Amino acid sequence: MMNGPEKSDSAIRAMKPANKAASAAAEWAEQRAGTEGNTGQPHTRRTQSRGSVSQRLDRVRNAARQRKKEKFTALLHHVTVDLLRESFLALKRRAAPGVDGVTWKDYEVGLEDNLQDLHARVHRGGYRALPVRRRFIPKPGTDKQRPLGIAALEDKIVQRALVAVLNAIYEEDFLGFSYGFRPGRNPHDALDALSVAISGTPVNWILDADIRSFFDSVSQEWLVRFLGHRIGDERVIRLVRKWLKAGVLEEGNWSVSEMGTPQGAVVSPLLANVYLHYVFDLWAQQWRRREANGHVIFVRYADDIVAGFEHEADARRFWDAMRTRFEKFGLELHGEKTRLLEFGRHAAERRQRRGAGRPETFRFLGFTFICGKSRRGAFLLHRKTRGDRIRATLQEIKAQLRSRMHDAIPEQGRWLKAVVTGFFAYHAVPTNTRALHAFRYHVTDLWRRTLRRRSQKDGLTWDRMARLAAEWLPPPRVLHPWPNQRFAVKHPR
Repeated sequence: MMNGPEKSDSAIRAMKPANKAASAAAEWAEQRAGTEGNTGQPHTRRTQSRGSVSQRLDRVRNAARQRKKEKFTALLHHVTVDLLRESFLALKRRAAPGVDGVTWKDYEVGLEDNLQDLHARVHRGGYRALPVRRRFIPKPGTDKQRPLGIAALEDKIVQRALVAVLNAIYEEDFLGFSYGFRPGRNPHDALDALSVAISGTPVNWILDADIRSFFDSVSQEWLVRFLGHRIGDERVIRLVRKWLKAGVLEEGNWSVSEMGTPQGAVVSPLLANVYLHYVFDLWAQQWRRREANGHVIFVRYADDIVAGFEHEADARRFWDAMRTRFEKFGLELHGEKTRLLEFGRHAAERRQRRGAGRPETFRFLGFTFICGKSRRGAFLLHRKTRGDRIRATLQEIKAQLRSRMHDAIPEQGRWLKAVVTGFFAYHAVPTNTRALHAFRYHVTDLWRRTLRRRSQKDGLTWDRMARLAAEWLPPPRVLHPWPNQRFAVKHPR
């Protein structure tokens, strides 16, 4: 058990047992949670046939579970007007429009007629995918920019509906150590699985794998072939091809590529998971069973892969084999970011005996993983918020505060409260309280500096600033349970 000085609020829900008891700790199955809704938004014209939509998809799900190698030759009829309506209502109301300029509010006018027309075009083959509008946003912690794709509204609706149908199949196929962008799974599930595996199994080496420009390197030809293993409905395959060939519109210039998935598209995460399911997941599972001499664990969140090994020899052989495997399918491991490091319960002791210094750290899903100790001197895995992520967030807050400098203090306070609350909601894990306190302190200091700039005669003291922070900013406290506590409830043995 992992013990420490920090306490956390309960966030535990009952889950179902694992599919395979022999699987590694990081790969137990979990019950699907309810779909995350758009809270605070009006549920206009919610369909009363949602139950029938769910029942039809349940039949698809049961067939996929019982017949693992069967192709589904009739799927498009599950994309009904009711499902399109649910997809539309699930979209963000204030999202930026795509190349068509149509917003959610625009489409809501005459919604039923719009959906009937869209449904008819999809089923008769008259639906045409529009290019993705591309713009660039700053990449956190770097001077680089990240491309952001904005799809047209109708493309989002159709893609979301089709993803719901395809999830009924692929959620029965995907393996337990795949966590990214799956219904009912979130980054903290992957973080918990990895933490429990490192703390409770004989993991001595970590392979931190980074795929170079994954979403731009996916072979569309291989992707369609992979889809063909389970999808025999050519109408569905044609829809996917339309989205792959729709291209990108950037500053009035249209371009299309034979590689990559459409960035910003609702369907992209599922397509990426399908690609890596066949390229990595199934292959890695077989490699572990047939080639490994010791214990091996995997955790994958989209294209972020962490593998743990009992023996260094296994880790190096797997690294070489994975490099060869990826090259076959157009992928490349990043030479500088992919690392093998000694890590685990006994890493510090072994390295101390060799005079090699403290164990290295690695990053995963916004946290730095550190070989630490509890107050009693026992091994305790520490997870700290990445420093570059904190700095990037503070830079964004600083810029926003400058633009809100002359807003009333209550307005600034309400905005900062939402920002800090959101940061804590993700990062408030055990062993990370120091980073939470530091973040709140720096936010308070940025707010103080902004208020002092409003007037050269401003005499804002730290005492008054502390009172403002106490009134508006939530106190730093751990919100997530220890990984072994939550993991044990989700995956009872």
